[in-house]
Amino acid sequence: MVLAKLRPAGPSTAERIRSVVAAAGSLSLTTDGNCYDLIAMHTVDRAGVLRLHTPADSLPAVEAVCAPDGLRALLEFTDLAPTLTRDRVRAKVTLAGVLTPCQTQDTPDALVLRLDPARAAIECGGLVERVEPGPLAAAAPDVLAMEEAAMLVHLDEDHPDIVERLALLAGPEPRRDARVRPLAMDRYGIVLRFEYPDHHEDARVAFPVPVRSAGEVRRQVERLLSRAYAPRERRGT
Repeated sequence: MVLAKLRPAGPSTAERIRSVVAAAGSLSLTTDGNCYDLIAMHTVDRAGVLRLHTPADSLPAVEAVCAPDGLRALLEFTDLAPTLTRDRVRAKVTLAGVLTPCQTQDTPDALVLRLDPARAAIECGGLVERVEPGPLAAAAPDVLAMEEAAMLVHLDEDHPDIVERLALLAGPEPRRDARVRPLAMDRYGIVLRFEYPDHHEDARVAFPVPVRSAGEVRRQVERLLSRAYAPRERRGT
């Protein structure tokens, strides 16, 4: 009997989508024949409802007002690693659905459009995973989604020694020509990217226990470091 290789614990597909959308500062909006790049113009509430906050005289707003049954739209989000790693695109998220004007507007010269999603997907490393609207709405962003970028940059720029020690826990000792950078972080652990002259590999270093807030990350990293400093024969215990 062959046992399937277990996938390391991590956020669910729906949580990953919610995390990318919540942390994104921009998105691309495609309607029938038109494409717009929107910066700092979307919000997501705790129920997972996404809203676009557009000037009332903007083309997306005009399109939505003129669409009697709502404006069919495709929203695309690109998740970039905040550190200067090779191939910084970590994932791409697409939300397809219908945009309709909300009753309440921010200001008289603004129009708020609500997205009713019909489908959602995330693409990572060539693999596309899809989520239905129900599970997507029921999910929440990872608890580190909003703080992840700042924590990774701090780790990368100010604590390269810690990154090197964490790399010892990622599996076999990396080759001497490896360049190791922190790539991602969620409540389950840290993902490191090992960059070689001709390719790169990613490895997850799991926290001893999942964190419940950003304030718990330091303690979990300290516990990982205590394992990394231990003699090699004891690390698996």
